[in-house]
Amino acid sequence: MNKIDIAFDFRQDSKCGDPDTDSQKLYEAHSLLWSKMLPCGKTLDLEILGRSAGRLLIKNNLCDNLSSDRMCPHFDGKYKGRFDGWLDDLERAELKYKVRTIGGHIVFPAHSKNGFTINQARGVNRKICDRFDLTLECIRRFYEEEKSPLYDTLMRYKDFFDLFVDFCGYVDFFMLQDFVRNKDQINFSLPFDNFNRPALPQTVDEYKRYKTQTIDLMDSRNKRILESSYEEE
Repeated sequence: MNKIDIAFDFRQDSKCGDPDTDSQKLYEAHSLLWSKMLPCGKTLDLEILGRSAGRLLIKNNLCDNLSSDRMCPHFDGKYKGRFDGWLDDLERAELKYKVRTIGGHIVFPAHSKNGFTINQARGVNRKICDRFDLTLECIRRFYEEEKSPLYDTLMRYKDFFDLFVDFCGYVDFFMLQDFVRNKDQINFSLPFDNFNRPALPQTVDEYKRYKTQTIDLMDSRNKRILESSYEEE
């Protein structure tokens, strides 16, 4: 496997400002990382497609097209400016940078099936607010056939999740081990109470905790990704 530059900020390779839409380097990294043997025993072969409806896509040999998704939101500049001033300039810049390295990205099925895509659904659902730890809890429950705020959406993409066999297979394939404790307990960035509390940080201290946790997770996953590229040599 070619070395992945884990320090590269994919915003630098995006003309529209959204690397998930048009960063060739990001999609090349995804293609390198996830073209490998799946837990189901089949091999996933990925190929970057030319722009479709203004965005890049990843074609593969086993399921529908995939697209990149930033895993962890930074919340800055959204929600009517609610979080303005909660982080200083350096803290805000560091968070925005870290979530745009390769450790902050994953792939999901690109096309909608009778409703929102996974990417869209986790963004608009107020119980998730785009947070990946909460998304991952929904995926864990999906494999356990337990209901969650994203269950119906995930069920529409059962063919994709079946490739990983179970939650452990999904976590290991995408190098998400640092997002999980004891194989099946999510490492939440904020206190979790069964999706009852608001998904967004409620105080400055919570926002700073979320920032620190997210950066630590990005650093840990980036390290795993780098180590995996050495192992493939």
